Amino acid sequence: MKVHLCLLGAVILWTQQSSSQTVSPPTRTVIGASTMLDGKGGVLRNVRIVVEKSRIVAIDTNAGPVDYDLTGLTVLPGWIDAHVHLASSFGKDGKNGEPVGTEQEAAYRMASNAWVTLVAGFTTVQSLGSPADVPLRAAIASGSLPGPRILTAVEPLTGQGEKTGTPDQIRAFVRKQKEAGADVIKIFANYSVRRPAMMLSQEQLDAACDEARKLGLRSLVHAYKDAVRAATLAGCTEVEHGVLATDDDLRLMASTGTFLDPQAGLVWENYLLNKEKFVGTPGYPASLDGFASMEQLIPIYHEFMKRALRIPGLKIVFGTDALAGSHGRNAEEFIDRVRDVGVDPMSAMVSANSLAAEALGMGDQIGSLGQGLQADIIALDGDPLKDITAVRRVVFVMKKGIVYKNSTSVTRVRQIQDDCEQKRGERGFPYLMARRALLSIQSRCSFLREVAEAVGVDLRDAIAKEIRADDRRQ
Repeated sequence: MKVHLCLLGAVILWTQQSSSQTVSPPTRTVIGASTMLDGKGGVLRNVRIVVEKSRIVAIDTNAGPVDYDLTGLTVLPGWIDAHVHLASSFGKDGKNGEPVGTEQEAAYRMASNAWVTLVAGFTTVQSLGSPADVPLRAAIASGSLPGPRILTAVEPLTGQGEKTGTPDQIRAFVRKQKEAGADVIKIFANYSVRRPAMMLSQEQLDAACDEARKLGLRSLVHAYKDAVRAATLAGCTEVEHGVLATDDDLRLMASTGTFLDPQAGLVWENYLLNKEKFVGTPGYPASLDGFASMEQLIPIYHEFMKRALRIPGLKIVFGTDALAGSHGRNAEEFIDRVRDVGVDPMSAMVSANSLAAEALGMGDQIGSLGQGLQADIIALDGDPLKDITAVRRVVFVMKKGIVYKNSTSVTRVRQIQDDCEQKRGERGFPYLMARRALLSIQSRCSFLREVAEAVGVDLRDAIAKEIRADDRRQ
């Protein structure tokens, strides 16, 4: 409860601070990075990222002065989650629902979901979908609320066989979503991996995806087994999940450039972790015993993704299907993919950066770090290419030139404390460099005051002791 109150307090504080005027980025900001992943598979060393207002205007080695020194961290583009459900939350009774409670309560929960997703490093999400996404998207875009950039499907098209409607009626439904503000059309071609029977005919799918294309919208299809091939033949943009598709189906997707958004485990792990909250709610088992079969699905999803990885040219993007219980923990999907499926760590990063941006039709705006692109920049305490769990340690988040999270000073202090402990008593170059790094952040007294407030008296005393000892040695 305390965590939720703190999160809500952060959102309210932001709202109060920005209520009188739209939050705007500073005119010019320079970020120093010793390691930068460009979002396309490249690694740059010792660079400076120059941001003017909301965009990156240069990446070089000489710009200054540095406003944010991210030396020792891994800097990369803000992540993109291609599949979330921001309206999905647990209600006052602790049970799952979408949306839950009064309109005001649901709005607070959605704002909280957006906030924790942003500070976890996800600067863009595709919410699939709920009409409640639309006002939240607008509030975030205007600067009234902090959160990731949102693309929404508004209301999905759910297959019901002939009851879904004629092709003309389906086209009308797609146009209605466009009018309601949809960025993308979400289509349920079948129900689940356990119930993979087609709920839409090929003709119906053709109509939905064709109408979306005519309107300049992308189309995403929730599909298993035969529905994967049907969605691909219909010219749909992306397949969600995809389990039970054959290798021939996947090769067809690769040949047509259809994107695949599979999941490696977070969605199932979340169901199991919060089964008491999901049990008995619509779409979930009526008893706790029913969740045992969910655990058996995890290796099936792993095996499917392993097969997909072996298909040359198949575009696999990053999507978590985040819902109640997993908002803000989206990055766990990276760990599942690398640890359990064998995805290359750099490929995992690219799948949530430039490749995801391409799938959203926004590759010229987000997903990589380069001149003219949006300044969506995050930093990790650690190197995800060596230790994928570094994705849990997001210490800096900038979206469109505005910094929403910066705990780098605390991280730097801890790094320096570790250096001091390891080099205690040494007079050599490594120790002196550690001390210089500490003293270069701010003047000694103001820095120690910042440390005391941020991480406590014990750490302050430890560093102060090292400084006094060094002064005596000199």
